Amino acid sequence: MTETAEHGTTSLRERAQRHLRDLTGSPAADFHPGQFEAISALVQDHRRALVVQRTGWGKSAVYFLSALLMRAQGFGPTLIISPLLALMRDQVSAAQRAGVRAAAISSANPTEWSEISAALDRGELDVLLVSPERLNNPRFRDEQLPQLVSRLGLLVVDEAHCISDWGHDFRPDYRRIKDMLADLPESVAVLATTATANERVIEDVREQLGVGSGYQQEVFMLRGPLSRASLRLGVLKLPSAAIRLAWLLQHLEELPGSGIIYALTIGAAEDTARALSDAGHAVASYTGRTDAAEREELEAALKENQVKALVATSALGMGFDKPDLGFVVHLGAPSSPVAYYQQVGRAGRATDSADVLLLPGAEDREIWEYFATASMPTQEKAMAVLTALAEHGGPLSVAALEPRVNIKRSPLELLLKVLAVDGAVERVAGGWQSTGRPWSYDAPRYERVRRAREAEQQAMLDYQATTECRMRFLTRQLDDPTAQPCGRCDVCAGPWYATGVDAQASDAADAALHRAGLPVEPRAQWPTGMDRLGLPLKGKIPETERAERGRALARLTDLGWGQRLREVFRAGEDGAPVDSEVTADLGRASISVLAQWDWRQRPTAVVAMPSVSRPRLVDSLARGIASAGHLPYWGALELNPDVPRGSHGGNSAYRLAEVWDRFVVPPQLAEQLASAPQASILLVDDLVDSRWSLTVAARELRRAGAEAVLPFVLASQG
Repeated sequence: MTETAEHGTTSLRERAQRHLRDLTGSPAADFHPGQFEAISALVQDHRRALVVQRTGWGKSAVYFLSALLMRAQGFGPTLIISPLLALMRDQVSAAQRAGVRAAAISSANPTEWSEISAALDRGELDVLLVSPERLNNPRFRDEQLPQLVSRLGLLVVDEAHCISDWGHDFRPDYRRIKDMLADLPESVAVLATTATANERVIEDVREQLGVGSGYQQEVFMLRGPLSRASLRLGVLKLPSAAIRLAWLLQHLEELPGSGIIYALTIGAAEDTARALSDAGHAVASYTGRTDAAEREELEAALKENQVKALVATSALGMGFDKPDLGFVVHLGAPSSPVAYYQQVGRAGRATDSADVLLLPGAEDREIWEYFATASMPTQEKAMAVLTALAEHGGPLSVAALEPRVNIKRSPLELLLKVLAVDGAVERVAGGWQSTGRPWSYDAPRYERVRRAREAEQQAMLDYQATTECRMRFLTRQLDDPTAQPCGRCDVCAGPWYATGVDAQASDAADAALHRAGLPVEPRAQWPTGMDRLGLPLKGKIPETERAERGRALARLTDLGWGQRLREVFRAGEDGAPVDSEVTADLGRASISVLAQWDWRQRPTAVVAMPSVSRPRLVDSLARGIASAGHLPYWGALELNPDVPRGSHGGNSAYRLAEVWDRFVVPPQLAEQLASAPQASILLVDDLVDSRWSLTVAARELRRAGAEAVLPFVLASQG
């Protein structure tokens, strides 16, 4: 008997429960409180629903079962808007286990898009998953989405807190969903789900769900307790990054099962993973630099317990599903209790116990401030973008827009999304263009968001210092009315974790963090649009004018030498750079980097970059290296007095324009290069960021006769 024939004789609950057992693989599976009520609201009543339930409660079961049941009644497919590729992969796999024909369209599978679209047209898909960014893809938005919306049975917005700019993980493209809701017929059911939303975010999302001329009903609301009985929370304050790493080196294997070690920056994640791996621990790093194929392999390795841990940034976040994840450790605190709850919720979904430990760092606040500032658009930058697009009169790619507005690539892309959601610009074939609609900067809204972020940061500091139950503290931050003491955390039951670090682990951590040296890759391509800035530069940089691959002692964000370098590059009380001769420890570390350099062509002389902010530091570093390496010191390049000092900001094109023609090979140095035609120059500087200063200086030295230019810098901003 087909399900359609069964429909009249079998209750909705019985059919839903049968699918639930297929999904879970358990013949005894039954609904958690509220699950069937949500399914009924969608399938039977075609309601708009908001489900706020803790991680592991089974929100995905609600929408997959609803999709199947609605398809059996003759309704169209379900569209799920999901924020992360890892989440999509897990959801497609889970759907297929339940007999749901599901597919995802994302940046990870562009070769499959046409095949998926054809299957959708033939009615062979029950569920389509897309990212919120896909809603702004011109072809999908203009051609595929209208047809899909016209026949939808169910729209699902997963991780719906991203809709709200009050949420800890707000994404501009999620705001487009409000426009979709306004156009949906009343017959289309809508489900929004999240595990991390406080009352303010819930009200914001619920208000947006109610948008639409044809929708008259009240939004169905299902909110459950957020406390996680399986999690054992703790906070261990240690005096330094080295001691935090030493704790991991000594105690990682004591943690149950396999898990995630979160770090706040890519550099910290990579350095920690390298140190743990070198010490024999089965770990790997997972960051925004990890490509899509490798991410999938690493996720599988963690799920199959082939590694003890992934050392990850927030790139491994929402939706990663390993029910038996045994622990989550944070090296540095996220900027809000809500974001922290989201990440620790990865652990203990299907186990009786999982360990969650926070190792906060003194540098956390500085990192929070950096990310908060980078994510907030300014009126000046927004108007620069709108003016540039309006003056051009047609579409511009991001690369072509960069030299017109002096904004770096990532902030520019974020700003374009914000402006697009506000209706001021639109993404079309060929790039972005102005819509011509009036736009004004919503300063009060951004000020409210800024104040909310500051309050969240203070709450995260309060969590570390609290004398009340940590689980209760977190769930109260989510406005959970059922928040109560857990009886398991280090406040309720005392510390459950080791607090000591022995000398061997401490020495190993110190050695790992103070291992010096990282590559500085040479620039090989001029930025797009330099002719707009009056410079006839285009395409590849000629190999005869390029620098070689260089070296830096460390990144400023690194856990080891980075901390020492941050002290060197600090500003004085008046805000001006502090300049002094290079210290002995940094000099010795620099020599060790040079000694380990796998030279293709060894240097024959040392030249210094001209420094306005730290001339003593650069001069003493260059002279010291020359002396230690028994190399002649040929002095420094000079600054062209006719080229004003740049602003040291903006995107790649502007950064290049600032330093073009700024460096001059003085006559004495030119004579030395002319008399030594095979000269290989070690070019010394204090700090590298965009690499354009080194690129332009190397070009001048190559054009003056240097056979090779090998950059060496104390610190990298990257």
